[in-house]
Amino acid sequence: MLTMPSKDALAALPTLRRELLAAGNPLSAGFWGSAESVLRRIGTGAATVGDVHGWLEATGTEPTAIIGMYVWDEESARTPLGRELHDLLVTHLEAALRTGAIDPDRLVADDPAATQEYVALQERWMTAPLPDGRVPMGELLDEEDDDFLAEWDAAERAAAGELRDVLAEVGERPRPDSELQAACRRLRTSLRSRALSTSLLHAYSGVDPDNLDSDDPRLWLRLAAGVINPVYEPSDVIAADEVAGIALDHEDWLAAVAGLARGGPTTPASGPDLARFIVDADDDDDVRVLAGWFIPVVEQWQVLGALDKNERLTPLGWWGIPEALLQAWSGDAVG
Repeated sequence: MLTMPSKDALAALPTLRRELLAAGNPLSAGFWGSAESVLRRIGTGAATVGDVHGWLEATGTEPTAIIGMYVWDEESARTPLGRELHDLLVTHLEAALRTGAIDPDRLVADDPAATQEYVALQERWMTAPLPDGRVPMGELLDEEDDDFLAEWDAAERAAAGELRDVLAEVGERPRPDSELQAACRRLRTSLRSRALSTSLLHAYSGVDPDNLDSDDPRLWLRLAAGVINPVYEPSDVIAADEVAGIALDHEDWLAAVAGLARGGPTTPASGPDLARFIVDADDDDDVRVLAGWFIPVVEQWQVLGALDKNERLTPLGWWGIPEALLQAWSGDAVG
C-alpha cells in the first residue's frame, strides 16, 4: 500500500480486505481503520514520516526506529550487518506475533502499556546473545563506532593537508629555542610539583610528571597537542566549562590556527579574536559561542607561553601552535 500512490491504495483497500478474508487472514477492524486513516493523511500531505513509521510499528512486525542507544538506518542506507540483524529482529517479532506475545490492535490504539511491552521485547532481543554468540546491540554499536572513527580520521588527514598548504604559503616560522627552553624549564617545574596552573595540561596530554621527556620540542608539542586533542577524557576531574575546547571541530581549528599562522607574532588571539577567524565578525551570536569554546584553549596557550599576558601570539606560539595541531591530527609535527 505504501509503494503506490495513496489514492490508488485507498481504492484497493476493499478488494484487498475481501481477499484476505477469503484467505483466512482477515486482520482486524482496527488495522483497516488505521490503514485508511494513514493513507488519507498521506494523500493530503498531513502525514509525517513518524506517523507512517508509527503505523508500521503497530503491525507488530516493524522494529521501533530507536532501540536503546541504536537508531536503525533507512533500509537503503543499512550496512550488510544492519540488514542482517534487522531481518533477524523482524523474524523474531513475527514469531512473537504468532504466539500472541504482541497485540497489534493494542499497538494501533496507541496503548502506552502495549507500546512499552513492544519496545521491551525488542530490547531483550537486541541485548541477548544470538546462537552464534553475537549480541546484536553490541555488534551494531561497534560498527557505528568504527564508521565514525574512520570518518573522523579521514577528516583529520584532510584538514592536516590543508594546514600544510597554509604553512607552505606562510613560509619559514623559525623555532625560538631560547623561549622554548625557558618555557619547558618552567613547565617541568610546575608539572613535577603538581601545580594547579598546569593541571589541565597534565590531564589533556597524559604526561607522567615523574618521567617527563627531556627533549624540549617533543615535550612542548605533546603538551600543546593535548589541548587540541586530549589523550583521554578528563571530565572526571575537570569541570565541563574547562574542556569546552574539545567541542571545536576540524574546520574550526584549521581556520583559527591558519589565521594565527598568517598573522604572525603579536596577532591578537583572545577567544573572540579566534572566533572571528572562523565566522563573520558581524554574527555576534556565533562569535560569542565560539569565543566561549576557545576560552580554555587561550588559557592553556598562555600557560604554554604560546600567547602573552595580553593574549597575543608569541614567536613560540607562531612556531608551535601549528606544529602541535599537525601532531594532534597526524603525529607528524616537524619540530
